Amino acid sequence: MTNTLLFTLFGGLEQLDKVRLNFSDGGVVLMNIAIAFVMFGVALNIKLEHFKDLAKSPKTIILGVISQYVMLPLVTFLLVLLINPTPAVAFGMILVAACPGGNISNMISMLAKANVALAVSLTAFTTAFALIMTPFNFSFWGGLYASQSPYLVELVIEPSQIFQTIGIILGIPVALGIFVGARFPKFREKIQKPVRWASFFVLIGFIVGALAANIDHFMRYIHLVFFIVLIHNGLAFAVGYWFPKIFKEKTINSRTISIETGIQNSGLGLALIFNPKIFPPELELGGMAFIAAWWGVWHIVAGSGLAWWWSKRPVKSA
Repeated sequence: MTNTLLFTLFGGLEQLDKVRLNFSDGGVVLMNIAIAFVMFGVALNIKLEHFKDLAKSPKTIILGVISQYVMLPLVTFLLVLLINPTPAVAFGMILVAACPGGNISNMISMLAKANVALAVSLTAFTTAFALIMTPFNFSFWGGLYASQSPYLVELVIEPSQIFQTIGIILGIPVALGIFVGARFPKFREKIQKPVRWASFFVLIGFIVGALAANIDHFMRYIHLVFFIVLIHNGLAFAVGYWFPKIFKEKTINSRTISIETGIQNSGLGLALIFNPKIFPPELELGGMAFIAAWWGVWHIVAGSGLAWWWSKRPVKSA
């Protein structure tokens, strides 16, 4: 009965492997510019005192990093064993779980009325650790799954990619937003609502843009990966919430860690997948690319829905 149900949901995944998605470097640049704008808006209400409070209690940061780089890859590995997809899809799931948190998570945390300073800090920490932890997790869990698979390659993440994320996309916009919010409070009040609405439309733009470039492929094959990403992403949000709860973490911080764990930098995953120096062009990478691409769309939809739900049920930060 169980095997029949799994085959019904996940059967036919072999069709995905031969698919080649359109991946535009120019589109990535535009996306990064848009995210930098979102980060500026997110930072308008952040104060330096928020980061000082986090420094006094590093337990929350540690729990967030563990949730991201230990718990999510572990749960992903168990899910791969349970549903037994094709190797390309399995390694796509493992790669997504090995990536750091995505920058858009900070926007989702703001919408959810979560701890935005914690969200920004966790994104910065996990992105910095990605130089080591992303290749390690991909190699470790991929090796446990299929040590002889041609998809088990050595990941090489360029330090420039990490600098771009932490410095240009995250650091500069956040610093500018904090400065403007602190020095020009009246101006902040005037632009806060327009910036928030603009950020919302940026989220919609991400979804529309990701679908438009590959609409034919998505319409033809989305039914093959929809439930895989739905379950995988749902588990990521759940693990991110309940893992810190085990250690008596505050609800507002557990919500933030949940968002950080559920919103993955799948764009980094796609960049690695389409790098011919890492994955040989002769490999059929459609399954891997489709998982990463659809995750990048779905985590915005799911994260926005979760943010709306939590925003209606705010909790005190103290």
